Amino acid sequence: MTSAKYVKSVTSPKKFIIGEGLLASINDYMKTFGDSAYVICDEFILERAQEEAGKSIRNGDNKAVFEKFNYQITKQEIERHRDLSRKAGANIIVGIGGGKTLDTAKAAAYYEKLPVVIFPTIASTDAPCTALAVIYKEDGSFDEYLFLPSNPDVVLADTGMLAAAPSRFFAAGIGDALATYFEARACYRSFGDNLVLMKPSATGLGIARLCYESLLKNAVEAKIAVDNHVVTRAVEETIEATIYLSGVGAESGGLAAAHAIHNGMTAVESLHKAQHGEKVTFGLLTQLVLENAPREELETVIHLIKAVNLPLTLKDLGVDKFEEKEWRQVAIDACAEGDTMGNMPFPVSPDDVYQAIVTANAIAEAYHD
Repeated sequence: MTSAKYVKSVTSPKKFIIGEGLLASINDYMKTFGDSAYVICDEFILERAQEEAGKSIRNGDNKAVFEKFNYQITKQEIERHRDLSRKAGANIIVGIGGGKTLDTAKAAAYYEKLPVVIFPTIASTDAPCTALAVIYKEDGSFDEYLFLPSNPDVVLADTGMLAAAPSRFFAAGIGDALATYFEARACYRSFGDNLVLMKPSATGLGIARLCYESLLKNAVEAKIAVDNHVVTRAVEETIEATIYLSGVGAESGGLAAAHAIHNGMTAVESLHKAQHGEKVTFGLLTQLVLENAPREELETVIHLIKAVNLPLTLKDLGVDKFEEKEWRQVAIDACAEGDTMGNMPFPVSPDDVYQAIVTANAIAEAYHD
């Protein structure tokens, strides 16, 4: 797809369903799209999915084959699932798991020209709703974005399951969603390209802003509830923000420096155990430094990061020793041609990024307890 000069867009899943107990009734939401499912599952949920989702699908007189996701979304892993889905005679693909599992399901469904149902088990990113798959190399470093022609047919957000996941994942989703408005704002100002390579719409920017406002209102109370393994209204509204509002806001509004810096950070070995949303959070701090954002705005973001117990500094993320050469390379990679740094409303060089990274970390250290 080529960038359309004056064409703006709003794109979203056909259906976004949020509530408790959705795994055990999954057939109700997939049956209109297919009757022979190939289900890609994270290892930890595989047995439960075979039992609960399998029963729902069988009771609806439909069929399902379940297969474990092998930990990393690579071109090879996508091809493996394509081959297995064909052998299973599938006419619909279902992804149950984390962001990489869901992106694998989306990619396999795209190549096989099949509908796809997405069932996140953690609320750690906005990946479930987007017409995008982020593909990595075998060593875990960023490979490429796969832009898809359409969003998932159905996204099911089971609040009970999402709240029961380790709260670190819930916080990472808040971090990923926290960047949505600031990146969409930058892209809107620059008239850059959104994630479907069209122009950001006012609706996309508005949804991104609503995402930010919802997090400011609900995220702290929601994190406390999730820490105690319960679901409250604040949890429900935060999940809607981190999965739906962030996904649609990012896709329609566009990404900018925060995610580009995240992509540069994927090559840092000491960060491989950090969550996507945790690295995006630091990318956001760096973007705000690049923009010379008002102190009040920067402090609001930092206070929310701390309140939901997200990593604030590079040391928090796992960097024991800051190596200038390594972080110079992060800055170069963040400015790679075709990445989203080009959506900033002013030119940004690798040296600008490096200096902003150092400054953002120093500011974070100053606010650290």
